[in-house]
Amino acid sequence: MHEAVTRQREILARARAEGRVDVAVLATELDVAPETIRRDLRHLADRGVVQRVHGGAYPVESAGYETDVVQRATSQVIEKRRIAAAAAERLQGAETVYVDEGVTPQFVAEALVPDSPITVVTSSLLTAHALAKQAEVTVLLLGGRVRSRTMATVDHWATQMLDGLVIDLAFLGANGVSREHGLTTPDPAVAAVKSLVVQRSRRRVFIGTSKKFGVSSFCRFARITDFEALVTDTGLSSSETQRYAALGPQVVRV
Repeated sequence: MHEAVTRQREILARARAEGRVDVAVLATELDVAPETIRRDLRHLADRGVVQRVHGGAYPVESAGYETDVVQRATSQVIEKRRIAAAAAERLQGAETVYVDEGVTPQFVAEALVPDSPITVVTSSLLTAHALAKQAEVTVLLLGGRVRSRTMATVDHWATQMLDGLVIDLAFLGANGVSREHGLTTPDPAVAAVKSLVVQRSRRRVFIGTSKKFGVSSFCRFARITDFEALVTDTGLSSSETQRYAALGPQVVRV
């Protein structure tokens, strides 16, 4: 039992450090049978700290673990840019747009092609910087404490600014999306900002890779039914797509 616990700790540490673990590689490096690794991954998945995928697993972001902006900027970049381009097409005349913290939302902001001047509200310093020189875009950066992990603002300064706004369209990410628990994130301060955006926006679009689906983090900030669309990649199965679509939003896989 002690060996299994030690091995599972090592597997989880590797998943968090590398962003994914592979059954075959782990079996070779830890000198155990592949079925032993699969059993370890099932145990870790039951604990909610990893998500199983074919041939391996991803780490699940939680109150005790969250990737930083550097890791996100180098992970699944092709998929994220494809998702962002598809989401940006849903602008549809919106004049005020909220862009969430995170790399995929930043890619959405960069992909926006407005027909007329728009105002972009964001908590992300990186998104504000990326849009600041665009002539057709006025950027409103929320004030507040800057989280170094995501380079985004939170706390009461941010929520006070949001509380006075009415936003046409919000592009929102999440650390986890599930039919049971909705959209979740590890940090209560981040959840407070996102939750208020959901309340203050007329239309809402989720953007995120398929590995976010079926995952639950610490703090819920929205329901699936709050969104007009969920834009993700083709890694989300057809059966899961139908299950999410049955709750109301259009599910777009690109």
